[in-house]
Amino acid sequence: MLASAQIHSPMARSTRVSETPATAFLKAQRILYTEHPYEYVEHGGAKHSAQALGLEPYAVVKTLVMQDERGAPLLVLMHGNRTVSTKNLARQIGAKAIEPCAPEAANRHSGYLIGGTSPFATRKRMPVYVERTILGLTRICINGGRRGFLVGIEPEVLMRLLSATAVDCALAEE
Repeated sequence: MLASAQIHSPMARSTRVSETPATAFLKAQRILYTEHPYEYVEHGGAKHSAQALGLEPYAVVKTLVMQDERGAPLLVLMHGNRTVSTKNLARQIGAKAIEPCAPEAANRHSGYLIGGTSPFATRKRMPVYVERTILGLTRICINGGRRGFLVGIEPEVLMRLLSATAVDCALAEE
């Protein structure tokens, strides 16, 4: 699945992609990851990145900045070919309603541009919710903090580094 990528070791310096806050965070935590740069396409989403890299969309995890009824931001990590049931998510986390943030608010909360949002090293600390089925995968690719750049990691990293909460909120394939 991740054969054509450069492997980053905390002891080696990457030469392919310049460092982002997300990769600096992963390095500081001594997390091994692979780098997957691709040509970014506006509104291409996770399906485009999966296709460009020859990956299964199910193993490409998108980072969505959402908010509850009070406007408090949160991150949802979802399979690239699934959508979030905001009703199911709200029910599971004890919120009245969940909705996507406006792009400007998402940028302000995360510190990343839409299409380049990583769950690592966000500007504002936010609760992180991960679709439970993601945790059953061997490896995932998730945004590395820049448009056109994914990092390959083990899913357990999400739980360990982000204190993510597993939820069941995926809807059928997009």
